[in-house]
Amino acid sequence: MRRLWEDRHLGSYAAVTGAALALALLIGWSALGNEIDNYAYDLLLHHYAVPPHDPGSIIVAIDDATLNVNGGVHNYRPLLARGLDAINAGHPAVVALDMVLADASDPVEDRQLAASFARTHNLVLSAERVADEWEEPLPLFASNVAAIGHVHAIEESSDGMTRSLTLEQTAAHRRHWALALEAFRLFAGARIIESPDELRVGRVIIPARVRDQRPMRIRYTAGSLPSVSLTTLLHDSSFVAQLRGKTVFLGVTSQSAAHDRAVTPYGDRITGVEVHAQAFETLRGGHFLRDASNLEILASCLLIAGLALSVFAYTSGWHAYALGALLLASAHIMPIVAFAHDVVFPYSAPFATAWLCVSAAASFQHFVVRRMLRKTEDDKERYQRAIRFVTHEMKTPLTAIQGSSELIGRYNLSEDKRKQMATMIHSESKRLAGMIQTFLNVERLSEGEMRLKHDVFPVSEVVESSLQRIGPIAERKDISIHCSEVAGVSLRGDRELMEYAVYNLLTNAVKYSPAGTDVKVTAFIRGDWLHVAVSDQGMGMDDKELRSIFRKFYRTKRAEASGESGTGIGLSIVEQIVTHHGGRMEVTSIVGKGSCFTVVVPYVASANTGTQTSKI
Repeated sequence: MRRLWEDRHLGSYAAVTGAALALALLIGWSALGNEIDNYAYDLLLHHYAVPPHDPGSIIVAIDDATLNVNGGVHNYRPLLARGLDAINAGHPAVVALDMVLADASDPVEDRQLAASFARTHNLVLSAERVADEWEEPLPLFASNVAAIGHVHAIEESSDGMTRSLTLEQTAAHRRHWALALEAFRLFAGARIIESPDELRVGRVIIPARVRDQRPMRIRYTAGSLPSVSLTTLLHDSSFVAQLRGKTVFLGVTSQSAAHDRAVTPYGDRITGVEVHAQAFETLRGGHFLRDASNLEILASCLLIAGLALSVFAYTSGWHAYALGALLLASAHIMPIVAFAHDVVFPYSAPFATAWLCVSAAASFQHFVVRRMLRKTEDDKERYQRAIRFVTHEMKTPLTAIQGSSELIGRYNLSEDKRKQMATMIHSESKRLAGMIQTFLNVERLSEGEMRLKHDVFPVSEVVESSLQRIGPIAERKDISIHCSEVAGVSLRGDRELMEYAVYNLLTNAVKYSPAGTDVKVTAFIRGDWLHVAVSDQGMGMDDKELRSIFRKFYRTKRAEASGESGTGIGLSIVEQIVTHHGGRMEVTSIVGKGSCFTVVVPYVASANTGTQTSKI
């Protein structure tokens, strides 16, 4: 497998999946994502319901029948006093009253109720936060109770469902624990020990972070908790025995007297006192759900995005799509597995991350990398054409070598003729080897596999050698070559490569020039640069061709029109050679009048230039 840092497409994959991840996180933390998470949570809560158990609490309800028999809501304090006396007869472990007694009433009735509070073991009264203030029981009542707990239990969720309550509420620099938590503390006979991420009551550890007002998700039991009407309890003492050792939640359930209704994830509408009782059962049973932290959510989404990137960056075809489908399935299953281990993991963030990142990476591979693959295949085909070009160039020296060797072996030649043939074979062999070596050197140089030579050599020798080699070809087309000579100017670099560059420019000038025309080779110094220009009188090129002339395997209109063989690799090699020598190529051309290719390179030494004209 390729190393990660060697993959040239890795940056593009990272950018695509990173953008998809950012969009997925926005979806996950949006209102839509929150609705999806709540819906998934409700389904999982149904599936992983708390197993049936013997409840430790019972609700004593002040219902419509109780109020009707006892004179309505205006007579509730004497009713509470009588009810508490009846409840005390059953010896409950804890009594939690879900009523805020903040207003003074008839003094006699208040003293009567306070006396009932004093006789009640482990009594918890209620307080309610209104704006940034507390509504608390009168001092007369508060002095005779074990604890005061807040009753802010109705969750203000977007869909109106009560899924959790806050175990801690603070107002006016004073704090109250939840009514259910205070009742559980007294029931367990332990104190509350705090830490930033949890609460401990005896052996029970409650996952509740302080920075979020310590929320606790309520694990609602299937069906309703045991409940008895207060008027039934007052008139039938047989129900009193059911209260022994239980935590009694006493509160108003009458539709006309209380409006604190909550909707559970099961779709049931229950009263506030029932919510507190359900929260108590959650605490007593220890069936807690911990919300995944933002860091855990982000880490999981980053992991999903990284896997999506890796799948499509390093595999393709059905393997990639199979792994992508497996990743999508894993993202769907992950919240379910987490819930089975009592962790509430949001559904929308990993779901959106998996789908968007997999889709983005797969699309990038299909539409971008596939296109790059087609381009690579085209380059491979052109490279094969270049090999055919080299093979074609080899035919001439190979033909000479083959013909000379056959003559030597077949005929009884004179010693002088044999020496002449041997000299030709040797010369053509060197030419063939030089041609192959030059082509390979340029390829290795462009790939960074070979370092450039740093020899110092005269420019005049490079030009003269190239002129000698091109002479026979120019003579057959009756083309005159006019050359300016530069004395005392040298270059630093690879002589063979620079000779190849000059020879290639001369070859193209002669090849694509009409018969009987002139080719000029002009050398001059301008500043710190040596200019060697080769100009012809061919058909010329337009601006579009000039922009692509040094692209590998590019062939101009004049090449196609002339019918000359070639693959367009020569000028690409020339540009690479000149660039590696610290120079540049300049081209000017006029359609119908010819072109001028100029090699611009730094020189070592300079002298006066002279111009001479010759016909070769």
